[in-house]
Amino acid sequence: MHPFLFLLAARTGWFAEGRFLGKVLDEWVADAQEFIRLKLPHLLVIAAIAFVLSRLLHIITFHMTRVAERHSASPDRISQVKTLAGVIRTTGLAIIWLITGLQILAALGVNLAPLLASAGVAGIAIGLAAQNIVKDVLNGVLILIEDQFDVGDTVRLAGLTGTVEAMTLRKTSVRDADGTLYIVPNSQITTVANLSADYSVATVNVSVDFSANPDVVLELLKSIAMEIRNSEEFRDIFVADPQVLGVDAVKGSEIIFPVVFKTQATRQYAPVREFRRRVRLALEEHHLMPGDPNRVFTFGGGGRSRPTTEGAPEHDPTTIKPPDGNPFTGG
Repeated sequence: MHPFLFLLAARTGWFAEGRFLGKVLDEWVADAQEFIRLKLPHLLVIAAIAFVLSRLLHIITFHMTRVAERHSASPDRISQVKTLAGVIRTTGLAIIWLITGLQILAALGVNLAPLLASAGVAGIAIGLAAQNIVKDVLNGVLILIEDQFDVGDTVRLAGLTGTVEAMTLRKTSVRDADGTLYIVPNSQITTVANLSADYSVATVNVSVDFSANPDVVLELLKSIAMEIRNSEEFRDIFVADPQVLGVDAVKGSEIIFPVVFKTQATRQYAPVREFRRRVRLALEEHHLMPGDPNRVFTFGGGGRSRPTTEGAPEHDPTTIKPPDGNPFTGG
């Protein structure tokens, strides 16, 4: 049946003009006209804005992932960026469509005051119960955005030192040198020391006896350090030549010579061990004594020093026989 004929038939009988159902039909028609004229454009604008915002959010998070894939060589870093992008996209869409739903309900004339009051009470209860989780997540987001550390980095955080094995928005897993795995909530991470960032610096303090000629020792240490620097095993590890800083301190009968190694991040241990081994052999080869702050010297002729030992006392105080008399009576 044609819609116009249906309307004509509806205006007869119970739906005739002036009757109860006829008045109801007239009010429905008036309400529909008002809805189409006033509210429908408003709803369409709200839906269009929500669609545009959701598309922009999708484009931004997709662009984040593409930039990470093009500029990051670490698969773990790419995975972290994808995780962050997914969290941002999901959270953003939830907020956009929640606000859109509230706007649609308000446009339809629904009273939102009781709903908002109930949501506020529930939000406060949830916030108080889960505030630590919220702190964990927010701090985890900042760690990822600021690239404070990645999986595989050696870090010092929350009083712990170890290698980062895994990280999420809520927690970071750190394994220390003896194999213990620590789970650290991200809200507990206030200061991060990243030992794997850019390069590492190691300082070796070589202690030599006071009798040694400092100029000879300096040349010997420079020679050993540069041999390690240019060796086939370690040449690719160094980012700068080793530096022998000279005489740093004189403590009793020992002289301290600091030697600084600058290597790739966390790669300083092997060349430092080799340097110490060669220094031990070189001191013996050149008849140089290692430093000892407890060694006692006296200066003889020619201005040279020689070790001496202090003579033992003639009587050991612990072996002196106590007096036979009574110290209280004087007898």
